[in-house]
Amino acid sequence: MARAGQKKRKEPEHDEDHKSAFAGAVRLEMLSDEEKRGGEEGENEESDEGADEFPEIDAASDSGLDGDSDEDEVEDEDEEDEGEDEGSSPSGSESDLGSDMHMFPRSKNIISGITGHPKRVYPEIEPEYDSDSSTEDDPNRVGNIPLHWYDDLPHIGYDINGKRVLRPAKGDELDKFLETVEDPTSWTSAWDKNTQMNKPLSPEELDIIRRLQAGENPDVGYDPYEPTVEWFTGKGKEEVMPLSAASEPKRRWLPSKWEKKKIMKIVRAIRQGRIIGSKAKTMGDKPQFYGIWNEPQSNQSPPLSAPKPALPTHAESYNPPEEYIPTDAERKEWENTDPEDRERNYLPQKNSSLRLVPAYDQFIRQRFNRQLDLYLAPRIQRTRLNIDPNSLIPKLPSPGSLRPFPNYRSLKFTHTNAKVRCVCTSPDGAWVVSGDENGIVSLWEVIVGREVRKWNFDGKIGAVGWCPRTDASYFVVGTEDKLYFIIPPNLPSVVLHSTQSTLTPATLPPATQSSVKWSSCSGREDGMILTISLPPASGLTKQIAWHRKGDYLATVSRRESQGSVWIHQVSRRHSQAPFKKIKGAVQLVLFHPIKPHFFVATQRYVRVYNLAEQKLIKTLMPGIKWISSMDIHPSGDHVIVGGYDKKLCWFDLELNDKPYKILRYHSRAIRSLHFHPSYPLFASSSDDGTIQIFHGRVYSDLMTDPLIVPLKILRGHDVNDGLGVLQIKWVNKQPWLISAGADGKILVWVFKSATRASVTTWKIGGWRSSHFGELRHLYHLDYCFRRASKYALGIFRADETFAKVFVAGREALQGLSAIAG
Repeated sequence: MARAGQKKRKEPEHDEDHKSAFAGAVRLEMLSDEEKRGGEEGENEESDEGADEFPEIDAASDSGLDGDSDEDEVEDEDEEDEGEDEGSSPSGSESDLGSDMHMFPRSKNIISGITGHPKRVYPEIEPEYDSDSSTEDDPNRVGNIPLHWYDDLPHIGYDINGKRVLRPAKGDELDKFLETVEDPTSWTSAWDKNTQMNKPLSPEELDIIRRLQAGENPDVGYDPYEPTVEWFTGKGKEEVMPLSAASEPKRRWLPSKWEKKKIMKIVRAIRQGRIIGSKAKTMGDKPQFYGIWNEPQSNQSPPLSAPKPALPTHAESYNPPEEYIPTDAERKEWENTDPEDRERNYLPQKNSSLRLVPAYDQFIRQRFNRQLDLYLAPRIQRTRLNIDPNSLIPKLPSPGSLRPFPNYRSLKFTHTNAKVRCVCTSPDGAWVVSGDENGIVSLWEVIVGREVRKWNFDGKIGAVGWCPRTDASYFVVGTEDKLYFIIPPNLPSVVLHSTQSTLTPATLPPATQSSVKWSSCSGREDGMILTISLPPASGLTKQIAWHRKGDYLATVSRRESQGSVWIHQVSRRHSQAPFKKIKGAVQLVLFHPIKPHFFVATQRYVRVYNLAEQKLIKTLMPGIKWISSMDIHPSGDHVIVGGYDKKLCWFDLELNDKPYKILRYHSRAIRSLHFHPSYPLFASSSDDGTIQIFHGRVYSDLMTDPLIVPLKILRGHDVNDGLGVLQIKWVNKQPWLISAGADGKILVWVFKSATRASVTTWKIGGWRSSHFGELRHLYHLDYCFRRASKYALGIFRADETFAKVFVAGREALQGLSAIAG
């Protein structure tokens, strides 16, 4: 260590000798202007008296091995302390010269307890010491890193020891509000991201914020009006040196090859005639001058002037002549006349002097009318467009080209003294089931209108639905808290056996714990074979919706809760409630005809669920206050929704969750909607007693919009207690419509030209079509007309008595049965 100290003492002398040798060798005196001036003023003063020695870097410390012991580090620290002691003598002398100018705390020399050498020690900094921020501990112990990395984590980083620094606790908005109430100076603080706390702002910072808000310069000492200092103007201040000492680039004297290519491209275009230059000016060309203030001529007429107020007449004078003063009869007539029909808006009054004239009571109204005249006065005279109103109406095909569609009432079936709320047709289109509020369910034929069987139930009939299966034939009747499965009479043996095996199999599936009870009631003569008992207080079943395969059916009860919707599986005799909780009261449910989707209509929305994935897919917003009916197109891509506010909304499921088109054709609430399963037709019924028939064609091309054309308005039902047509159903495979109304009537609407012989006019010799019931049972008339239409039509058009026609019809049907057999 002694050698090192001697080496440090000798090195400055050696450095001085080296510098002098270098200066003598190059014969250059490298002094600044201040040093030169200082040398001229006093050469006898020592220039190095107040200069501190620059500590020399020990090269041996860089080449030291990693395995140095702690003792070497301690020795290095001691050497540094000694070096500081040696270099402290000049500063100490300076401090003696001017103790008042000393800006650092005084140090004291002590003997080190480890090395035994003296070292300099400074006093500790007091906490109240108002020093520079460089002497304070940085409260951010995680380092200068982006704190947004830890936005989703409970900590804000790691300290020097690798431990997590937890995020400070933050109060809620109520705590912040209480802090602002308790502490009036809380608004003078700002959130510091590094410290994760509110930091109070100093008065200087508040003044800067105030200046920025006021649009002023944030610097207090800035004077925008101080005189300009001419730095490079005047004698001796000219700038003679270049701004940059960089060498001149090559592009200033070498031609650019890219510019050459551009020029050659333009030259080729000129030679090929693609670029034509401007013609050279000749002496004969005279300059053209334009009046820049002249307005161009306009084809429009000048703006119309504002209407001028009418000039006052003698009647408006404060002292009008006697002939302008109204009499009592004229005054009474003026008061009884409507204000818009009066000739004048005032009554003349006579005053002896101007001072006696009262305030005008119509002043504000007159000023308002004047402003209204100026506001509504036309400013521009516009040319009227001569447009034919018929050209604005979209061109739709004529209803005659869209046949067939129902346009004629063929049959009428009546429920006495009861409102018929539900009706359904069989899959083959030959049978109709209807139910009324007296608990009567009737089964009758579509073609003849003859009632085949009638069932009586306790309570109202809420809904009926026929199973869509073709190998089995049965329908379901919904009453109060119960569902009844009924097999119609006169079924073929094969269909009857398949139906019985479906509803009452030999081996019943295992019973499941459910609030819905399935019970068989075989052996009854009325055809009732199965009963489902819904939970108590479920209410009247208002809808029955079948799945396309005929194994599942969904029912909706009037109970407004999650237990109002049930899905029943016939093959397993299992029932389940698909919703544990649902928003709003369920109005209707439907199965998608192709996909495993389930449509649920509440009061305002239609929600589409995926039964396979058990999740919500889409929510349709029809904008209807109360949804009353809904149906799905056979393609599954379109839905129509009707409401009690007289609106019918057409939805394109692939397009948007808002209606594609809104139809308003009914004057009262819509009760029922139905798509035809095979024809491009759909119908709507309303409480106004009418049925609207529409042509709704959907194209396979997704770029083509659906064609919706209103075809016919069917009127035949009477409005009873504010209720009209309650439900409508199409007949499968035929353009026929079945409608049930509150007047107790069930009407069959058919296409007239196609059913002239089979349904429309069945009167022969004064006999009605009901007399042909036995003839109908001998053989199906539709089949006869398809096989030998000419022969059968000849029989029915003959003008003979009923007996002769009956015998001839029997013989004809026997012959036709032999042909068909």
